[in-house]
Amino acid sequence: MVLSRDDIAALIPHQGAMCLLEEVLSADDEGIVCRAVSHRDGANPLREGGILHAVCGIEYVAQAMAVHGALMGRAAGHSGSRPGMLAAARNVVFSVDRLDDIPDDLLVSARKLVAEEGWLLYEFAIRAGARELVQGRAAVSLAINGGTA
Repeated sequence: MVLSRDDIAALIPHQGAMCLLEEVLSADDEGIVCRAVSHRDGANPLREGGILHAVCGIEYVAQAMAVHGALMGRAAGHSGSRPGMLAAARNVVFSVDRLDDIPDDLLVSARKLVAEEGWLLYEFAIRAGARELVQGRAAVSLAINGGTA
């Protein structure tokens, strides 16, 4: 399954320059792999003083997880996506200080480890070429009946 940037923007609330992912390369029930090029864009809205700090990689991952959730909801026959909120990022390891100076495209992957009522736990990684730039785990709290879990 390959989805374009426009397809991604139709699935998540982030629009315009805040839609950081360029395309979905693959997705199944267990996880998702996306490609991003926006880290090289001088107008990236997450840049601070011209620098895109590595911690911003967590937003790339959060968007990949949101796309994954929307795709899985669609596959389960739900008309809309179930809103979620990044609740925690744990065991995050940054192998670089910044992302804007990485010449290669970013591969953003998230693999679902646990899915319980109202919660998802993913492990994630951001790679460029053969280098792992960011890795860790993230918990997502899902909205229940218009509220939060």
